[in-house]
Amino acid sequence: MTASAAPAWVLGMENHDRAKMRIALELAQAAAAAGETPVGAVVVDPSTGEILGRGANGPIGRSDPTAHAEILALREAAARVGNYRLTDLELFVTLEPCAMCAGAISHARIGRLVFGAEDPKGGAVVNGPRFFEQPTCHWRPRAEGGVLAEDSSALLKGFFRSRRKP
Repeated sequence: MTASAAPAWVLGMENHDRAKMRIALELAQAAAAAGETPVGAVVVDPSTGEILGRGANGPIGRSDPTAHAEILALREAAARVGNYRLTDLELFVTLEPCAMCAGAISHARIGRLVFGAEDPKGGAVVNGPRFFEQPTCHWRPRAEGGVLAEDSSALLKGFFRSRRKP
């Protein structure tokens, strides 16, 4: 289906997804500026479009191995809504979540996960353990990858390229 032939609601959803992923990319850029792996995440209420939680990768600066962008965004959203269950909310993240983050996404009951670039080494959604496909996983969000994947990938590649010695 071509973009011009797509129904208006599909185009609206694509625009919504790209707009929210752009915000996550801004957070990823902030993480990179702080010397952290450039990953950003936002939790969104799809009924209003309101961002309830934001996260920029921060394990180094926070001396906290759990301070991944997804975890930070989930924590902020849970505090704002006053509940650890974030059922029906959306999580946008620039990189495919790792196993730890996939577990947190499942426990939070996120309704929809949208990620940018795949992570063949550390990802756990479409790569690695494929967390949500495991029989022990009790909650499976709708998961979609590839939204602004090229932008996310370019940011990550540029960050790591700049850290390598010539």
